[in-house]
Amino acid sequence: MRNRLGMVEKLEARAKLVSILLVYVLCASNGVSGFSKLSDLGSSINMTSAGYAWVTAMDGDDLHSEGNVENDVYSVIGEEKVERDTEVEPAFTSIDSMLQWAIGHADPEKLKGSAQEVQRMTPQELEKRRAEIKELMEKLRVPSDADLMKIAIADLHNVTLPTEDRKRALEELLILVEPIDNANDLNKLGGLVAVIGELDREEAELRTAAASVLGKASQNNPIVQAQLLRQGVLPKLMKMVQSVYAEEAVKALYAVSAIIRNFPMGHEAFYLNGGVSLLKEVLSSDDGVDMRLQKKALFLVGDLAEQRIETLGQLDAFKLDEGLLKSVAMQTESDDMDTQEKALYALKSLHGVHSSVRHTLRKVCKVELLLERLKSYYEKLMSEPDQEQAEFIKDLEELRREVAELFGRKDDSETRKDESGTGGRSKVEEILYL
Repeated sequence: MRNRLGMVEKLEARAKLVSILLVYVLCASNGVSGFSKLSDLGSSINMTSAGYAWVTAMDGDDLHSEGNVENDVYSVIGEEKVERDTEVEPAFTSIDSMLQWAIGHADPEKLKGSAQEVQRMTPQELEKRRAEIKELMEKLRVPSDADLMKIAIADLHNVTLPTEDRKRALEELLILVEPIDNANDLNKLGGLVAVIGELDREEAELRTAAASVLGKASQNNPIVQAQLLRQGVLPKLMKMVQSVYAEEAVKALYAVSAIIRNFPMGHEAFYLNGGVSLLKEVLSSDDGVDMRLQKKALFLVGDLAEQRIETLGQLDAFKLDEGLLKSVAMQTESDDMDTQEKALYALKSLHGVHSSVRHTLRKVCKVELLLERLKSYYEKLMSEPDQEQAEFIKDLEELRREVAELFGRKDDSETRKDESGTGGRSKVEEILYL
């Protein structure tokens, strides 16, 4: 799918380039016309604070020892090819480092012979050598993120591309869109439409991969969030949350959360498209719903509570659904302690939303009773000998105690509800409940 040089081809090209560069330096040192400085090589060499940067695909951590380099790639000057079975690819950070490596591994006699040969070269031959340098540098140039994004996007636009290659293109985009600047370029390069199109594929693995890319690109990025809302992606992703394929459902909810987080327009679209009902369905289902999905739903509930929108209609749509609140509270009864933790954090956030939410959780959902049960459960676990998760259980008990203390307090509005025959609601609360 990619037109990249293999390891051996790269080594051969690099060895040839090093030998030509040595000739180039010899030309400059001998005052040969047209070769007075390395900057004549042009834009193929990137400038850095350290000088001319030689672009390679390797990081410093990938370098092998000098001994291995010397054993496998030696005497490049005068050699026509590199050892075929080598797995070593030396990396160079500058032209100087490349030349130093070449001189250090060159045969002095051959180097001397090359110097004599240079003096006999015609200007035309030297110009040909310079052209070869530029050509080799272009072959070994590492493509930019934008170049790689264009390649992956072009693959997605290719309707004949097989599933495996389409998935690989999406996986590459998933990495490339992590930097916010790259994510913002996705739409400019035509990638947003291409990725959204993958949501309609028959293959669940492609739909899943596409949802992951959209989620990654929209994380804390209002530009991409707005673009996706305009494209009408949110309802499609919300429908995917109900998929029978667990991985697809999980990645779809991840994308939904990323699109609406800290984004008021996203919240509104989520509520208008039945977001509360969706969360309630995920949290209350007993039909083998993937635990990861329920954890993400709990996280989203807590997130929505933390980010509650001041617009009256949106807040009302969220806080008045007793079924959702009950589903959240009941997750404290889960056998999975990680799920219990997510439920406790969600309850902690919900406590601060509105007095009516606190009242519903206390009186309808019996949250204080559930928290007492959880306390007994943790005490039982801690009494077991050699408890492997002792520290985690202690942390959970501390969180549980904090939530219990919050719900153990009664504010003025709660007192009015207990004392008044009509529930003690304020005028504003009465309007909300109409």
